[in-house]
Amino acid sequence: MRKKHRQKRTIEEDLIYNRVECTRFINYLMQRGQKATAEKNFYKAMEIIKEKTKKDPMEVFDAALKNVAPIVEVKSRRIGGANYQIPQEVKPDRQLTLACRWIIQAVRSRRGKPFYEKLAEEIIAASNNEGAAIKKKQDTHRIAEANRAFARFSW
Repeated sequence: MRKKHRQKRTIEEDLIYNRVECTRFINYLMQRGQKATAEKNFYKAMEIIKEKTKKDPMEVFDAALKNVAPIVEVKSRRIGGANYQIPQEVKPDRQLTLACRWIIQAVRSRRGKPFYEKLAEEIIAASNNEGAAIKKKQDTHRIAEANRAFARFSW
């Protein structure tokens, strides 16, 4: 017998920008349940973005998430004893998840500066279509393009 589908959690908006995306990003930033630390780092990064770009930090943040979000990805499927990488479109909810994850991984791989400075730099770079998170997206798209011949196996 199949399990019941789990219900989606409703996530509240963050306190400063009143955006669900910000809350989700903060939750992805959080390690070992230290949400206050994650919030401090996120809001400091937003202040740095505001100083460096002279733009609204939410516009830069939205542009970064939009630029990093993948359109297609590959999923493995076993067919006739062989594993194929099948390209599939990415749902909007997963696009946000992957974009946040890739930005945070890119920030954590950098060395030598406080976390909030690295986060601000990566968000600014992503909004300008640069940086490690954008490279990750391009690699994903390249793999999907290379495996386009196996798209007939998607169902």
